[in-house]
Amino acid sequence: MARAIWTGVITFGLVTVPVGLYAATEDHTVHFHQLQRGTSDRIRNRRVNERTGDEVDTSDIVKGFEVDEGQYIVVEPEELDEIAPGRSQTIDISDFVDLDRIEPVYFDRPYYIAPRGEEYTKVYELLRAALAQSNKVGIATFVMRGKQYLTALRAEDQVLVLQTLHWADEVRDPGQELPELPSDRAGRGKQLDMALQLVDALSTDWDPARYRDTYQEHVRELIRARAEGQEIAVAEQPPEATNVVDLMKVLEGSLQAARAGRGSEEPAAGRKRRTAPRKAVRSSAGRPAKAPPKKAAAASARGGGSGRRELQKLSKAELYQRASEQDLPGRSKMSRDELIDALTRSTRRRTKSSA
Repeated sequence: MARAIWTGVITFGLVTVPVGLYAATEDHTVHFHQLQRGTSDRIRNRRVNERTGDEVDTSDIVKGFEVDEGQYIVVEPEELDEIAPGRSQTIDISDFVDLDRIEPVYFDRPYYIAPRGEEYTKVYELLRAALAQSNKVGIATFVMRGKQYLTALRAEDQVLVLQTLHWADEVRDPGQELPELPSDRAGRGKQLDMALQLVDALSTDWDPARYRDTYQEHVRELIRARAEGQEIAVAEQPPEATNVVDLMKVLEGSLQAARAGRGSEEPAAGRKRRTAPRKAVRSSAGRPAKAPPKKAAAASARGGGSGRRELQKLSKAELYQRASEQDLPGRSKMSRDELIDALTRSTRRRTKSSA
């Protein structure tokens, strides 16, 4: 069983819950030792005095803040512990905010929070359920190992997760840091329509087990091959950048490939539903039923078979394609249900005007 890396209490209002903090993730990276080339001799890192070259014991090391060249303010470890807010024992929730209002760039490392004893599970679950139903997170600060953290406490199935956050002054402004950013005019028109269809064609449910760290697999394969005296294939070069002139052609090819690749899979949300083959409609006498009147057939053709029931069988990408063909305004911001409503209204208007 895992051991808590921090213990203390969560407070919100006048409520206090004793908890422990546990690592939520583990590293699967292949780790190497440093060796001197041509030998099996390990390379060690040692703390040495820069002036004398002598090794220094850990107990003789203090922290120093450089105020001028060669001049330092020395701070003892005990002094840092004494100024730690809350004596490093409290996760104090000061605010509750909507989870989707926190930009992803602020999130850092996740930890599991667990109650320290069966007698605290009821209050713990009360906080977890309240966060889950409100879709909010508790914003709190706490100190661990000599460092204060800004955190977001959020609810998962049966457990509270504490996610450390970056402070506001730690997050860089992309407008100031990056050399090139697109203008707000980019990403419009037919190219955006095609890109949205491609996104919809590749959409699926989130399943983390589908994804693997293939680089680490290649590293292990390299080690195995070297141990057996074999050669290993060199990886392919990265693809070239897409030519803006050929962007539509590339998008169309990507969309066709995505639809072909997903054709044999079971449909997920947003993809076209499979329907059973339709049988010929017969009259009560057993003879094939008569074809629909010409006017009704024409209306069906103009609407692209856009009866509401037919539209509900289509994926969002197919609905969006029909909306583009009819040049419906605001289609790029519509949900699937909104597209169905808009296409249904459009069909009715076209039917009335042709009657």
